[in-house]
Amino acid sequence: MREEGHDAVASAIEAGRIRFRPIMMTALAMVLGMLPMALGLGAGSSQNSPLGRAVIGGLLAATLMTLFVVPAVYSIFGRTLITKAERDARINAITQPGA
Repeated sequence: MREEGHDAVASAIEAGRIRFRPIMMTALAMVLGMLPMALGLGAGSSQNSPLGRAVIGGLLAATLMTLFVVPAVYSIFGRTLITKAERDARINAITQPGA
């Protein structure tokens, strides 16, 4: 995206839009697969149900972080920083328009 001239925020939004469906489909398939284990259906499954609930909770948290936190952190750290000399030049250009 940077080669096309987009900034980090636009890149993060576009990546989130493109990856939303595959991430949600994967998370939903895993949650539905772990649901019988989490509900404790069957003989002797009361020992495994806490594990199923923990896996589902962790997957939901990881999915939310993947969709929201990772793009936000990327947009914060992916910004192009300017040097002190560039900043001073911009300030001088604004404060001294005729110079």
